[in-house]
Amino acid sequence: MSNEQTAIRTTYFSIIGNASLALIKGLAGFFGNSYALIADAIESTTDIFSSLLVLFGLKYAKKPADENHPYGHGKIEPLITFVVVAFLVTSATIIAYESILHIQTPHKTPESWTLFVLGAIILWKEISYQVVIRKSKQTHSSSLKADAWHHRSDAITSVMAFIGISIALIFGKGYETADDWAALLASAFILYNSYLIFRPALGEIMDEHQYDDLILEIRKTSLEVDGILGTEKCFIRKSGMKYHVDLHAIVDGSISVEKGHWIAHNLKDYLRKEIPNLGHVLIHIEPNEFVNRSK
Repeated sequence: MSNEQTAIRTTYFSIIGNASLALIKGLAGFFGNSYALIADAIESTTDIFSSLLVLFGLKYAKKPADENHPYGHGKIEPLITFVVVAFLVTSATIIAYESILHIQTPHKTPESWTLFVLGAIILWKEISYQVVIRKSKQTHSSSLKADAWHHRSDAITSVMAFIGISIALIFGKGYETADDWAALLASAFILYNSYLIFRPALGEIMDEHQYDDLILEIRKTSLEVDGILGTEKCFIRKSGMKYHVDLHAIVDGSISVEKGHWIAHNLKDYLRKEIPNLGHVLIHIEPNEFVNRSK
């Protein structure tokens, strides 16, 4: 199965899970007198829409390169990540606003059975996070990573709700708003996680240098090709799940132009065979005598 297919199937998993949890949390929060659970349901609802956006982005990114997009359509992924972050920030703002209103309004103590609901939710969301983050690393998908952090932020809000409801139940009258304060604290965690998701996606859009391990792998693999004496400059930019490479390869300066041309082709083919997540590979040939004189 390709990385693209794996990422799309993982997103369907997120959509189904978020839809189910949004319904469970909303009902439990309404009947259990817990705004923290209702806040959780709000976030899960926004997660559904953000996962649908991720799904759209992954399918669009699969489109082949064309005349207007010679490097493919992969840059849609970090753009979708920005929209997902906007959903997160919006949900955090709504949760914070509603929490403040509920803190100022007297209401009933949450029902004790809501803790069992929350315990099951926390377990499921952490499992979901582990599944999706593992798939994001496997596929090198930034938008899938953002979706994984949606699961983690959801787990955090549920933990805050669990703590808040526990305080309200243990200490009784006068502590009814504990779960509202928990929801308010959870909104701060969501905002922080939003930044953690946004920053790498921004680096991807700006072609920021952040692929040292891959560069080392490319240099090491290049030396396995006949005629390659070493490597010099190596630049990488990410687009979707592919890494596009500009590499300066060092060869014997006495060989013919034609032989240098074929060495470059062999190197390009070998790199793409040994490192499957590479996209375009542009090889620039440097004669070793020129490299030695420039040092």
